Amino acid sequence: MILTSTLPLVARLHVVAAFLGPWGLPPNASEHGLALDHHLLLNLWIALGLLVLIHVILGVGLLGGRRAEPADLWRVEYLPLAALAILFAFLTVKAERLWAAARYTGADPAALQVEVTGEQFAWYFRYPGPDATFGPTRAQLVAPGEGNPLGVDPADAHGADDEVTSELVLPAGREVDLRLKAQDVIHGFSVPAMRLKQNAVPGQTIHIHFTPTTPGTYAILCTQLCGLGHYRMNATLRVLPPDEFASWLASKRRAAP
Repeated sequence: MILTSTLPLVARLHVVAAFLGPWGLPPNASEHGLALDHHLLLNLWIALGLLVLIHVILGVGLLGGRRAEPADLWRVEYLPLAALAILFAFLTVKAERLWAAARYTGADPAALQVEVTGEQFAWYFRYPGPDATFGPTRAQLVAPGEGNPLGVDPADAHGADDEVTSELVLPAGREVDLRLKAQDVIHGFSVPAMRLKQNAVPGQTIHIHFTPTTPGTYAILCTQLCGLGHYRMNATLRVLPPDEFASWLASKRRAAP
């Protein structure tokens, strides 16, 4: 049967384990995460249903002992194949719409702007100053040992008040527009608890927006093999209540030279 090739044995075992074992995802802490979790569960239930259906069809075929006639091919092969194609097209369109809401639909103009830069093997996060404008960066000014890992031009009025940190700190309940960049190779910016994953590509600025909802501390990972130190390329996202975030940002600006 054609259907049996769509779910290899290992995939079937993973589907069953997902339902028999504990839920493997970390608790959702973002506004859009619930819809993504529902879509993932829908996919798993459908995969489980197909797993059962395939074995029922195989069992009926083996126990019935009757060979299908050529005239029956449309019922036993073509019709199920067409149904599967329609089902997978529906799931794909729904998934694309969910992803487009975070990736391709523009963020609210009032969203907090944060620049995220990946380099071997660290993440850096830049906040604009009171002028709400990121200053220019120059490759010749990049000097991590001197406290300027992004090459921000200190002589520029817009860059002089920018804050660069190694920890991403965000306010709960406010939309955030992340600008992803990479200095050397492709890095994969991923925050599982926020249901976020997007590559940072050298030479490009890629926007992705979301709204954190639950204060706490969450892991930031790199999901692209970016070199020998890939295993240690991680950082921390700290989500604070709005008043605590305002105090944190004010303290960073007071501490700036």
